[in-house]
Amino acid sequence: MQAILAMLALEDGRIFRGRGFGAPVEASGEVVFNTSLTGYQEIFTDPSYAGQIVVLTNPHIGNYGTTPSDAESARPFIEGLVTREFSAMSSNWRSTEVADDYLERSGVPVLAEVDTRAVVRHLRTHGAMRGVIASGAALDADALVAKARSIRKMEGTDLASVVTTRKIYQWDASEPKNQTGDVYLPADDAAATGEPLHVVAYDFGIKQNILRMLTREGCRVTVVPAKTTAEETLALNPDGVFFSNGPGDPEPLDYAIETVRKLKGKKPLFGICLGHQIFGLALGGKTYKLKFGHHGGNHPILNHRTGKVEITAQNHNFNVDPESLPADVERTHTNLNDQTLAGLRHKTDPMFSVQYHPEASPGPHDSHYLFRDFRRMMEDWKK
Repeated sequence: MQAILAMLALEDGRIFRGRGFGAPVEASGEVVFNTSLTGYQEIFTDPSYAGQIVVLTNPHIGNYGTTPSDAESARPFIEGLVTREFSAMSSNWRSTEVADDYLERSGVPVLAEVDTRAVVRHLRTHGAMRGVIASGAALDADALVAKARSIRKMEGTDLASVVTTRKIYQWDASEPKNQTGDVYLPADDAAATGEPLHVVAYDFGIKQNILRMLTREGCRVTVVPAKTTAEETLALNPDGVFFSNGPGDPEPLDYAIETVRKLKGKKPLFGICLGHQIFGLALGGKTYKLKFGHHGGNHPILNHRTGKVEITAQNHNFNVDPESLPADVERTHTNLNDQTLAGLRHKTDPMFSVQYHPEASPGPHDSHYLFRDFRRMMEDWKK
């Protein structure tokens, strides 16, 4: 593990210097921060981070290495990583590769030995902004700032069609990672012994733990590309349709918005994160970009139906404007940090969505019940 000089240049001219690890390449994207205390490999491999450089507030990263069992997709999707300390070794019996080698092999640069507190305070004050990570002995800071300013903004960018699967496939229910952590979760005997239900899952950047959770609820899952039409989905004869998380701005996704409108009232629908934003737009609402987004594993969400507060994992930059939604849409969840809309449900048609990750891996698990709610909705629809 050999470090080289590196820097992060932001579009407003702010420069952060440190040491470079991972892949010795230049990377650019929108710079955001994540406050999770664990689960860095899940963050690396979340397709929702496509187009983004991630700053981790936990100061020590890489200490437990990496393992294929913790990956949420086939490869890392972050453009670059910024951290305070980057471990040269791993100390965990599950580790199969140190984080530095893993990210180098995946082409992801790392900037370490910087004051990530200062980076986060800057982003909280001024908002998420475009940036460039570069390494080398003779870096031109002004040129990198100019390059950051030339990067395409996240607003108006369709990244879901970039990260989606290129072909339809069946999720393997015997995939060994299905059992990871399941022994600690309460069993649902009805789901385990009931009739298998067929779910078509739209991949806008889907996390594999979503597929594991659907399987755990007794579902057979067919994953389809982002631009699959409503007619093609109905031809697969699903019991329900799932719309996944994903990167980028929801507004350019006209194809997905139209699909939801055509499926509405025909099949039970469940959406997460980008899927939730697509639901909001399909129902006549509007979306807007948050100042610095919600990224972390400790966001408190109020469930208006139960009165309980759930601790949730979140990763998104856009949100649905609750005031723009029509009267036939119920607001079911609210983010208690900033009072933003965190969940909705149609009052007559079988569809609901949330602006967070109930499948959160490595956790928290407070919102796992939503997958069971989806199964019950499908069962009720079949009666």
